[in-house]
Amino acid sequence: MAKPRMCPHCRAFIDPKAKVCEYCDEPVGKPFAKRTDPSVALGGFIQQSHFTTFIILLVNFAVFAATLLLTSKFSEDPFSIFGGINGNVLVLFGAKERGLILDGGQWWRLITAGFLHGGLFHFLMNTWVIFDLGARTEEFYGTSRYLVIYFVSGICGFVLSMFWSSAISIGASAAACGLIGAMMAYGRRTGSSFIWSFYLRWAILIAVIGLLPGFRIDNAAHLGGFLAGFSLGYVAKTPQHGSPAERLWKMAARVAVLLVVLSFAMAYQLVSRILFS
Repeated sequence: MAKPRMCPHCRAFIDPKAKVCEYCDEPVGKPFAKRTDPSVALGGFIQQSHFTTFIILLVNFAVFAATLLLTSKFSEDPFSIFGGINGNVLVLFGAKERGLILDGGQWWRLITAGFLHGGLFHFLMNTWVIFDLGARTEEFYGTSRYLVIYFVSGICGFVLSMFWSSAISIGASAAACGLIGAMMAYGRRTGSSFIWSFYLRWAILIAVIGLLPGFRIDNAAHLGGFLAGFSLGYVAKTPQHGSPAERLWKMAARVAVLLVVLSFAMAYQLVSRILFS
């Protein structure tokens, strides 16, 4: 027997093959598993609903491992990596740095900064948040909208951070706040008080943590990411496969992925030029 799925509008459990909810008469689109179907590619290694998020986190892990390796290489103390990633390494790999972006023309830092982390705790916290939020956001908005929301939120977060402070900034939390904003917008737009209140608690928790002393948290990046995610989430609708709007979202998602690839290519050129020149 097929496992029932939850209607994104009224939260009722419905037939996984249904296109319209029998309780609220709202269109629910194609089943989430059908939209990604990653089990064929990965042999069921991860849950279908986490496939796109898994790829994002895999990139985060690869970048974190590279910065960790370079930090240990630059330090004479092998245990220095437990104190965090070297600041010079973070800048080298593409941290947000106002002067290099505005004066040096290194716009790609607004993208690469979202894949960098300052230490193991920072990396694990963001991984946990995105792993939990990513699957739900993709389920409600579809893969294309999810990717656009994630990457645009990250960029907008670091744009606001750049004008707010000259300090370097990194982390996937700007994008994570964008996912929270998108889910709150979904709850507001569809009238779901459950979704609105649930993710409002997430937003309040992150805001409170950002105000705690001792944590060097970029609240401007969080705010910028949240506002971008909420705005995109409010105008985005339930995926309608084959519609002109859906084709535009897919095109936007492809552009976002290409920009990420281009940004990392430019970061790699910088790293290679400095380390091997």
